[in-house]
Amino acid sequence: MASRLYSWARWAIRRRGRVVAAWLLLLAVVAGLGVTLHGKVTTEFSVPGIESQQAQDLLKEKFPEAAGGVARIVLAAPEGSGLTRPKAHAAVEAGLREAARVSGVVAVSDPFKDRTLSADRRIGYADVRFRQPASEVPQASKDALDRAMAQARHAGLEVEFGGSAMDRKTEVGGPAEVIGVVLAFVILALALGSLVAAGLPLLTALVGVAIGVLGVEFMTRYVEMTSTATVLALMIGLAVGIDYALFIISRHREQLTDPEQDVEDSIARAVATAGGAVVFAGATVIIALAALAVTGIPFLTVMGLAAAATVLLAVLVAVSLVPAALALLGERLRPRGRRTTVRAAGSWGPAWARAVTRKPLLVLLAGVIGLLALAVPARDLRLGLPSNASQPVDSTQHKSYDLLTEGFGPGFNATLTAVVDLKGVPAADRAATVTGLRTALAGDRGVAVAAPPVTNADGTLAVVAVVPKTGPDARATTDLVHRLRAEAPAVDRAGGTLYIAGTTAAAIDVAGKLSDALPLFIALIVILALILLTIAFRSVLVPLKAAFGFLLSVAASLGATVWVFQEGHLDGVLDIPSAGPVTSFLPVLLIGVLFGLAMDYEVFLVSRMREHHEHTGDAAEAVTQGVARSGRVVSAAALIMAAVFGGFVFNDDPIIKSIGFALAFGVLVDAFVVRMTLVPAAMALLGRRAWGLPGWLARITPDVDIEGARLPARAKAGTAAEEPQEAAVR
Repeated sequence: MASRLYSWARWAIRRRGRVVAAWLLLLAVVAGLGVTLHGKVTTEFSVPGIESQQAQDLLKEKFPEAAGGVARIVLAAPEGSGLTRPKAHAAVEAGLREAARVSGVVAVSDPFKDRTLSADRRIGYADVRFRQPASEVPQASKDALDRAMAQARHAGLEVEFGGSAMDRKTEVGGPAEVIGVVLAFVILALALGSLVAAGLPLLTALVGVAIGVLGVEFMTRYVEMTSTATVLALMIGLAVGIDYALFIISRHREQLTDPEQDVEDSIARAVATAGGAVVFAGATVIIALAALAVTGIPFLTVMGLAAAATVLLAVLVAVSLVPAALALLGERLRPRGRRTTVRAAGSWGPAWARAVTRKPLLVLLAGVIGLLALAVPARDLRLGLPSNASQPVDSTQHKSYDLLTEGFGPGFNATLTAVVDLKGVPAADRAATVTGLRTALAGDRGVAVAAPPVTNADGTLAVVAVVPKTGPDARATTDLVHRLRAEAPAVDRAGGTLYIAGTTAAAIDVAGKLSDALPLFIALIVILALILLTIAFRSVLVPLKAAFGFLLSVAASLGATVWVFQEGHLDGVLDIPSAGPVTSFLPVLLIGVLFGLAMDYEVFLVSRMREHHEHTGDAAEAVTQGVARSGRVVSAAALIMAAVFGGFVFNDDPIIKSIGFALAFGVLVDAFVVRMTLVPAAMALLGRRAWGLPGWLARITPDVDIEGARLPARAKAGTAAEEPQEAAVR
């Protein structure tokens, strides 16, 4: 691999202007497509085959007027007043008449006729049903609905909006994300010791991310994807793009500390060595993200593929645009000052390595126990999707949630829909079947109200709204959904089919589906790690150690996420409006992303150890030199990733907030505790045994040479190096 990357880099260096122009042209073309021909994104996380989705599909087919998106208008009179007073009543009625004329609206409920008023008549709500599904309701209709209720506001009433049609759109690019990028630049400047060198990884990463994200925007024209997919592609693409460029540039500057080192040869050599680690590590990230397809969940598959495509672009940028840009800068990146062989590590690198390896067993035990302690809260992990309680406290969605809870109880934010397919029930028995079902549902200890049934035109489908006593995030509501579904056999015996659906039930179903997929996904990732690292390092023990460390990082990160988001700690610091279940797809996403990033650091760190061992055969010194030569870069890379991910922690979207926190925490733990501490300790304990490979396995394992052992001799300044003719894989 190293030899071929060396040749490739020499090719890119000779054609530096064309390479840069090609990337800029690609950026311009994709930007044009993404901006002008993008499609729509959805806020719904639907999964084919789950019960709630089957019910929704049935409603679209047989009862379309009950399948559209719903905007719930929540009204509140001032303290001491009420909605039934003449002025307030007239203003509400006028506003609802105006709402009924909004484009796409098919029905508007009347809170006075339907008795959807609180006991003191101060709070009430009206449901506005659209013809389109919630994700397809245009923003113009939402704005018109808001304007329609202006008369109610003028009458002194508070008007807030909830419901599926009014979900907030995920937005990025706020001050927090910008601060993350600024912090990344500061870290780069400190790590590389040059403002020019620090700016280069940011510029090249932005080119790759812009192409990736705008390409994803263009694909929304043809593929349905959630708004989270674009944000995830931005988050991961920016982080790995900066890190991959950093790995190559730092190796280049380390080599240039030799005043006799030829610049172009140094660039090619950096791409061949550090670039080899980038290609290998990037491949693991791409495969891990693409492996999200094994969950069988379409929105997660699309999300993973979108992020994987952005990572692929980051790898291609690192091994083509970065060397071309380095060649254009030439001697300007050569460090000033005296020559030093461990400049990239700083003085702390060897000292840290020796401190960790002095008593490696004690370090291992302390590290493992500490990580397991962090993982303890993960035992209580509950999965779900964020409700309006998790939205920012100043948002209309959160305010509507609070008003409904105050006026009617928390269950009115978790309304379930019992959908009954009566096609197989004799016409004479349908009314009795639905009435009996409603009575059974209303009799459950967790149900506050079971509304009168509504049927479609031919009487083959009935819908019963069921209001729980508890909120959407409560465990009791999840238990209620399972109990209500236990009523299905009684309907089946009558010839019908019962489905429990609605937004809350859908969130529970998605969480269950993801929980079932988690063991298979973890097994796939661990097996993948063992195979890839066995090929990279021609070792059995190194991959086993790496996989174990990765599992510890995931467990600790999940534990911290549960402690913060589910148990409600640090809510003031991180601006978390309400504690609730962890986002259902976060564990799968965390495992996929963190696996790839953990392998980045593992490959970069251990490859420097193996490189020294290959040249000297000294296993103990190889550990010290590996940490000394890569410690500063790995630390900087981890801090950059944490800064980028950490910026998203302050995003208003609760899903993005939790993903950003989990990834930032996971990266810091994996880099500084696992890779920089536990890995050197374990390698010191293993000694020469770490590099052993059974004979039969050695014969079938390809030698990819990511350390550059077969590269040509270094070229001095003013001379040209001969390109290697030997194949990269023996």
